[in-house]
Parts: sequence; C-alpha cells; structure tokens
Amino acid sequence: MHGAFDEVRNSLVRHWGEMSGYWGINRTMAEIHALLFISTEPLCTDDVMQQLQISRGNASMNLRGLVDWGLIRRVHKLGDRKEYFQADTDIWHMFETIMRERRRREVEPIVATIDRCLQVMEGPAPADADPVRIAECRKRLEHLRAFLAGMSRLFEAVLKVGGASITDLLRLIDAPPPPAAGSPGPRAQSLPGRRPGGAAPNERTPEEPPRRAGTPRNAGQSPPPPAGASNPPNANSSDRAGGKARPRPAKASRAPVKPKPPAYKRRPR
Repeated sequence: MHGAFDEVRNSLVRHWGEMSGYWGINRTMAEIHALLFISTEPLCTDDVMQQLQISRGNASMNLRGLVDWGLIRRVHKLGDRKEYFQADTDIWHMFETIMRERRRREVEPIVATIDRCLQVMEGPAPADADPVRIAECRKRLEHLRAFLAGMSRLFEAVLKVGGASITDLLRLIDAPPPPAAGSPGPRAQSLPGRRPGGAAPNERTPEEPPRRAGTPRNAGQSPPPPAGASNPPNANSSDRAGGKARPRPAKASRAPVKPKPPAYKRRPR
C-alpha cells in the first residue's frame, strides 16, 4: 500500500509540474504545491528537499512564493522549532486564488496598456498619419478592451455564485430535455393498458366521434374471430394448389311466371 501511494504521489507531482506553465508559475513551485496537496501531514523544508531532490535555497524560495500566492500556509508543531507547510485542500478556493493572482499579474497590465494606447490615439494625430489606419487601430483596441472587461465580469460572476451553485448549474445542463408538448411522458408510456397515442382505454382520442351513453366502444363493428379459427373460403379466390380459378356454381333456372289476365277477360265459372 505504501508503494502504491508513492507511485500516485510521484505521478501527480510530475504531471502537475508539467502544467505549471498554464497557470503562470515555474515547474519546481508547481511540484512543491502538488506534493503538499497530496500529503496528509504538514511537511517541513527538509522533507520537501528530500522527496523532490532539490536544494535548500530552491525549496525555500518556492515555498515563500506559494505562501505569497495563498496556496499554502505555515503551521507550527508544539515542541518543534522547524517551520512546516500545509496546502489549501479546498479546490474551489484554490481555483479562485490562482485565477485572481493570474488576473492581477497578466490581465490587468494588458488592460492598463490598452487604456494608455487609447488615450494617446485620442490626441491630435500627426499631419502625415493615415486617418483610416488610425480609426482601424482604435477599433481593434476597443474591441480587445471590451472583451477583457467582459471576461473579467464573467469571472467575478462565477466567483460570486460559488462552487455549490456551479455544481447545480452543471447538473441542470446534464439533465435530459423535457418531453415535447403533446407527447406522453415516460410514466404515461409505461402504464399498463395504455394506448399507443397515450390515451387510456376509457379515454376518447381526438379523431374518434363522440358516443352515446351506454354504448360500447366497438359497437357496430364485427366481432373478431376466435383464436385459432381460420378465415372462411372465398368463392372468388384462386386455387392455391392448381393456380386456377374455381368455377362458380350454376344458378338454378326457374320457369317464367305468366301474368294474370285482367278481370274483364276472365271466363265466368
């Protein structure tokens, strides 16, 4: 178990150090932060030096940098003169700390530079300057300034709602969409005796005409044949065995009926 923990710790430290360039610190600082984050007990400078194989000066400098960032804090043990360090394990607070520090170090200087450039361009332009190029340059700087301001406002809104609200929002996004209007829900489709259109046996669908009270639903329709009964033979159907049409039975001939003579032509008896 101890060997498995060491393997996990070394893997996290190595990959966390490779990601250091994405959040604006050097590799050694990121490895120290990962080591303190995965460790369940506070570590002193000697422990960091031994596990990462770095010098004392390098360890002390990066530990002070992490303290300045607010990602770790100093702790003291009773009866021990050494200085120990412990990482902040709140993931949301760690994300907030990193983003605020990166905005202060990287985004805010860019915004200040853009503001100075816009102030210079608002002044009188040189005589040989092209007004079209100046207008296009001002337009691009204003768009970049608006984008950075919008992202800063979005970042503040995310920090304001907090981690719990973000989790609820992600759960709402991952939820399946509601059924469309008019379509039966999953519960209606699973009920026994439910018709394909979603109507119950005693309900009338929109295309069916109204019925009188006491009239069964299948009134006027021929009852279905009993199970296992075969269809009656049809005289007009072809003979399946020979492929020839069956002869129709001859109709019986009847004698013609003579009409009765009128009353005045009848013979007296």
